Amino acid sequence: MAGSDLQRIGRLGRYLGRDRRRLLLTLILLIPVALAGAIQPLLVGQAIAILRTVSGATNEAVAPILQSLDSTLALRLIIGALLISVLVRLALQGVQSYNIQSVGQRLTARIRRDLFAHAMDLSLRFHDGMPVGKLLTRLTSDVDALAEVFGSGAVGVLGDLVTLTVIAVTMLLIEWRLGLLLLVSQVPVTLVVLWLQARYRKANYRVREELSQLNADFQENLQGLDVVQMFRREAFNGARFERTGLAYRKAVNGTILFDSSISAFLEWVSLGAVAVVLALGGWMVTSGAMGLGILTTFILYSQRLFDPLRQMAERFTQIQGGLTAVERIGELLEEPLEIRDHTVEAPSTTNQDPGAGLSAPLQVMSPGRGEVIFEGVHFAYRPDEPILQDLSFRLAPGEHVALVGPTGSGKTTVIRLLCRLYEPQQGRILLDGRDIRSLSLPDLRHQLGVVLQDTFLFSGSVGDNLRLDREIDDRQLKDVCRDLGLSSLLERLPQGLDTELRERGGNLSSGERQLLAVARVAIRNPNVLVMDEATAFMDPSTEATLQRDLDRLLERRTAIVIAHRLATVEAADRILVLRRGRLIEQGTHLQLRAQGGLYAELAELQERGLARL
Repeated sequence: MAGSDLQRIGRLGRYLGRDRRRLLLTLILLIPVALAGAIQPLLVGQAIAILRTVSGATNEAVAPILQSLDSTLALRLIIGALLISVLVRLALQGVQSYNIQSVGQRLTARIRRDLFAHAMDLSLRFHDGMPVGKLLTRLTSDVDALAEVFGSGAVGVLGDLVTLTVIAVTMLLIEWRLGLLLLVSQVPVTLVVLWLQARYRKANYRVREELSQLNADFQENLQGLDVVQMFRREAFNGARFERTGLAYRKAVNGTILFDSSISAFLEWVSLGAVAVVLALGGWMVTSGAMGLGILTTFILYSQRLFDPLRQMAERFTQIQGGLTAVERIGELLEEPLEIRDHTVEAPSTTNQDPGAGLSAPLQVMSPGRGEVIFEGVHFAYRPDEPILQDLSFRLAPGEHVALVGPTGSGKTTVIRLLCRLYEPQQGRILLDGRDIRSLSLPDLRHQLGVVLQDTFLFSGSVGDNLRLDREIDDRQLKDVCRDLGLSSLLERLPQGLDTELRERGGNLSSGERQLLAVARVAIRNPNVLVMDEATAFMDPSTEATLQRDLDRLLERRTAIVIAHRLATVEAADRILVLRRGRLIEQGTHLQLRAQGGLYAELAELQERGLARL
């Protein structure tokens, strides 16, 4: 096992800390289970030795405790002891199995919880490059495979090792020559099994990767089902999905080959070992060097000697799959958090690296005025494609600013940086005079209210989607909705605030989802309001109803509006015009029209219906 595997297993082993007692009990029970299993061939051999002694044989080795007893009584004692050993072994194995499965399920729940939390904390930069289907595979099937490593796999291997040790010691004590012969045969068998297991590990990693791709393709087609059907892509996407399925099947076949090779190899070796014991033991019995009872005991032991090895091979296959899962889960847990709470020291230069000067404690954000400052901000999603270049501007408290520019000019990126969904490579962003990196993430985002063009609603009730993280009762919630003009919407819904929404709010129209998005921001009473064409999907009557309430929501708040319609832009106190990540113009609508620059061109084109701002 590689050192990295041991490190990852050691790191994940902390999840078992709460189940130390259960694990200790399971490990203690390994010894009596192994002894109960090892004593059974010995009892059968003693029974045959007693029967042979009754028939006149003189070379049978009968235990001293049985020699003084009547043969009938001795046989009854042996049968009783055999029955007790079987019952004890079954009972102890039942307790072991229950404990192991219980620990495995607890382990699965804890790791999946932490994986989910870590995935939620990872920045959008990570999720941009990670398909959802692949992430889901790590949260589901990989975690289940990992539970097998700490559950039935690892504990089972320990049990097999204990059983193997007990059987080996017993055989050497009864007849060391045959015992040594059988034990020596285990060495090459073990080496071959380990070699096959290493090949299986590589094949199993490919299976996991192909399964992730299969899930990613399936999830992508389900999410884009409307586009698939409208553009008649069923056949094309089906063929592509079939190719992914064939690659997965081919990878699985590779693991089946190594798994079946291990099983077949052990079966042939075990049969060969029994044949050798029969041949050599038979010669020893006929020559009077050993009794038939001992030979019978060794035949049974030779079969049982390979059972732990066979089970260990099967469990090693299970463990190899689990180690693959450990590797994949470890990669996700080790993914660094780009956006995290840390400390900063206020820099004096504009081109300040985000990680430099980290020394002051996190600051607690008191209710502020909503001043926003960008100082020399540089940002790129990829190193060779800068999005924002030396962007600097200041929004005064209560000022309403519109961001305008061609597609790809960086308008949405400005919002993402302000909300710390991404970190700038250079420069800093200030909120009420404090670097936003010096504020805790919950505190920062509490000060910001964001209404995006593409509204996301969770499955659940309308009230739950409005509250999200706020504690507010139904009466207060209804009052807010009434003030925002949502009463008519709630009246149309079958159960008002208790109406259950489908995934992504599929049972509401786009305009209704946008109304709810505006309402849940209003509930939070933010200092800075960020709107990405919040009324884009509303019909004229709904927009007119909401516009009055939007004006009230914007009152005495700093607002950043990404706008594409001239009417929205004209109402702004100031307009910032971006092109290729640079601020090239700023001013009021009339000032920019008079300048005759990019804004004037875009406004004129929109008036003629040829472009959007």
